[in-house]
Amino acid sequence: MISSISRIDEFMTRCPVVVAPRTTVTEAARLLRENGIRHLPVVDGGALVGLVTDRDLHLVQSLVDVEPGTVTVGNVMEPDPFCVASSTPLHEVVSRMAAGKLGSAVVLEGTGVSGIFTTIDALRALGRMLLGEGPPPGRDGEP
Repeated sequence: MISSISRIDEFMTRCPVVVAPRTTVTEAARLLRENGIRHLPVVDGGALVGLVTDRDLHLVQSLVDVEPGTVTVGNVMEPDPFCVASSTPLHEVVSRMAAGKLGSAVVLEGTGVSGIFTTIDALRALGRMLLGEGPPPGRDGEP
């Protein structure tokens, strides 16, 4: 059973797709579509420098007189995303996400990205809790 001491690393999506700041909006949008995801941590030299979402990319793609193939993720990313350590209790993360109306939390190990926890992961955790189950074994981002 999921408890109040369950850790975020038990429910996060491990090894998320990441991009570099120099990645174009067009390429980032392609990665989102191909992987069926909505959030991309932005890393530079192995360290998190931001987060870009499908909404950010859609906004740029909808602008008149802007060529998404020339705009980089570094120009549209959120430079200060919500981040947590892998040992952070699940209840703390979901409480902060709900209070801030946040769609994700980037999970860090030091300065490197070890996972991402999204509203979809939160719903999966809720479903398991309602069924009286514990965390999924060896989560790797698969539904």
